[in-house]
Amino acid sequence: MFDKLESVVEKFQKLEEDLGNPELLANQKGYQQVARERAEIAPVVDKYIYYKKLKEQVQENQTLFEREEDADMRELIRDELSGLRERIEATETELKFMLAPRDPNDDKNVILEIRAGTGGEEAALFVSDLFRMYTRYAEMRRWKVEVLDSNPTGIGGLKEIIASINGKGAYSRLKFERGVHRVQRIPVTESQGRIHTSAVTVAVLPEAEEVDVFIDPNDLRVDVFRSSGPGGQSVNTTDSAVRITHIPSGLVVICQDEKSQHKNKAKALKVLRARLLDSMQREQEAKIAMDRKNQVGSGDRSERIRTYNFPQNRISDHRINLTIYKLDTILTGTLDELIDPLNAHFQAEALKGEA
Repeated sequence: MFDKLESVVEKFQKLEEDLGNPELLANQKGYQQVARERAEIAPVVDKYIYYKKLKEQVQENQTLFEREEDADMRELIRDELSGLRERIEATETELKFMLAPRDPNDDKNVILEIRAGTGGEEAALFVSDLFRMYTRYAEMRRWKVEVLDSNPTGIGGLKEIIASINGKGAYSRLKFERGVHRVQRIPVTESQGRIHTSAVTVAVLPEAEEVDVFIDPNDLRVDVFRSSGPGGQSVNTTDSAVRITHIPSGLVVICQDEKSQHKNKAKALKVLRARLLDSMQREQEAKIAMDRKNQVGSGDRSERIRTYNFPQNRISDHRINLTIYKLDTILTGTLDELIDPLNAHFQAEALKGEA
């Protein structure tokens, strides 16, 4: 571990030197990348410096203890040594977690996409329920939620909704939400009182910046058309809706929530950039996964990750065998009871991989 920490310190010093290089200062894209990389490892360096100071204090106190003849003073030094060693042990544990492979996207904002799967209107209603749950969670953490596109149904459901969630650590908290979410309940449209099973897919994409994904304007086909569905007069009577096709990948993004064609185009590009980054990273993950024998949950959208059972007020996460009998509370946005165990589990798996 300490060899790795020393290499991190060397890297940090090199990055600081690079930031003072006039050539890099003239390259805005390169400067942002170096500054971001430095900021990511700075907490590890600070913690390691603190750890080394603790070790120095132990050595100094140990020398004092050996020279001191007064019994009372020796007892005070012994107590201080005990406290220092406890702090050293705790700091070593923190450093181990900090050195675990870190997702470079953890601090990014999120593009959240929720879509109805099997279950028809009931699945669309559950899309609405899940979006409300994530919105309330975001509000609790003081993140900003902005709807980028939505496709509502007649009785309050949503065939799909795409939103951005902006806030520090949004991706690190929400990234394990991606996958298939299954709901078991009696639909409002069910006259016989039978329990139905429906499913929706949740995609959580790190919002990509221009330095992450370069999009050549020549690779885009932009079409404008009249918005459809619910909306104000000007939304439905002007060609404000935008469809962007990324020709090399075939990805298509439509945005029609705003009255302004310019705003819809900006939102569509934000979604497109996030999807392209996600696609690139999934290709990398797939290559890595080929070499892993003990992969624990890839978060693929085809996986059923969670079940929401309304009759039993139960929510179960199948990846970590966690069951909580307070579904009604979770749906109000108190998601940390699910997110904290998930993060701890996958962090432990990452540490195992490093061992």
